[in-house]
Amino acid sequence: MDRIRIVGGRPLQGSIPISGAKNATLPLMIASLLTADPLILENVPRLADVRLLQRILGNHGVDVMIGGKRAGESTYDGETLHLSAARIVDTTAPYDLVSRMRASFWVIGPLVARIGEAKVSMPGGCAIGTRPVDLLIMVLERLGAEIAIDGGYVLARAPRGLRGGDIAFPKVTVGGTHTALMAAALADGTTVIDNAAREPEIVDVADCLNKMGARISGAGSSRIVIDGVARLSGARHRVLPDRIETGTYAMAVAMAGGDVLLENTRPDLLQTALDVLSESGVVVSATNEGVRVARNGAGIAPVTVRTAPFPGFPTDLQAQLMALMTRAKGTSRITETIFENRFMHVQELVRFGARIHLDGETATIEGVEQLRGAPVMATDLRASVSLVIAALAAEGETMVHRVYHLDRGFERLEDKLAACGAEIARISG
Repeated sequence: MDRIRIVGGRPLQGSIPISGAKNATLPLMIASLLTADPLILENVPRLADVRLLQRILGNHGVDVMIGGKRAGESTYDGETLHLSAARIVDTTAPYDLVSRMRASFWVIGPLVARIGEAKVSMPGGCAIGTRPVDLLIMVLERLGAEIAIDGGYVLARAPRGLRGGDIAFPKVTVGGTHTALMAAALADGTTVIDNAAREPEIVDVADCLNKMGARISGAGSSRIVIDGVARLSGARHRVLPDRIETGTYAMAVAMAGGDVLLENTRPDLLQTALDVLSESGVVVSATNEGVRVARNGAGIAPVTVRTAPFPGFPTDLQAQLMALMTRAKGTSRITETIFENRFMHVQELVRFGARIHLDGETATIEGVEQLRGAPVMATDLRASVSLVIAALAAEGETMVHRVYHLDRGFERLEDKLAACGAEIARISG
């Protein structure tokens, strides 16, 4: 099993190209099930989750072709995927595939919308919380689907097609909003979604669906209206930059010190997180090429943060911020409001010498003068990268185990950091 070795203490200098957003790529790939025509996605990141979803879609009959490199493209330019679901051959998503990636449950919406039926395994447990699918099932019921649960599978049927309806989410749900967008796009009539997720990835998926012929308005606000159409066509769409990768590298620069340009990204995708970094004493500036992040050796100021749905501080950057605050000059507090088990990285950060106290959903971090390298173990995708951030400033060597979590969401992380001067390398086996 691969490990990553890091020797801390080196500032970062240079530029880091930001990949396409994983959290937009996955639902965009699933949207290919809505049409018999080819869907072409550009700027797709090379991630383990993307490869797994290719297998899952292939199980339904989607042909996936990866476009070749074009002249002038760099090593870090995203892939171009050609997805063609001309004929759906299977409407069952089996447990052995769905259990490996929760987002694959979202195939249920397009399959019911286009074919009239789907049998999708319940996703099972998750390291960072229960993350139930009840709101996704509610969406399909509101659109007229008949739902049954049998043997751990959700059976959804709409033999006469879905019908537009009113969907009011009791809490903000990204997965529920994605499901509603895709299912309602082919429903008969108008669907109104209230308390919709406002994340940039929702807007990106809606933009792509509109290119395919959908009639969606209001994406990016809490109220979205979809006028259903009889069929969708193919389209070409470029995946937006990954705001979580952007924020992760911004915090890595803040931790290690230095001056790095994060290329091909947009500050509006994570303005709240960038504001928190500025509050901590980091210099953040927008440029024509992306976002520049710099810290000249001055101390890190403590912050108080609550995670919240967009446009609030992202839960997917909570672990990275906590790693940064372990070196702050004072006491920081981070309250996690989205997932109930998302402090699993705390005990690993303590192995570096961090001082963190947990009280329910709030972590209190007492900044320390110096962290020391240690063997640590990743527990989930975002927690694993927080250990890398801590290691960049820790004295001595750190060995991060279970880095397959990193490969799910960060493309060539060790290469990008090494190119900016970090002493970091992957050890295979």
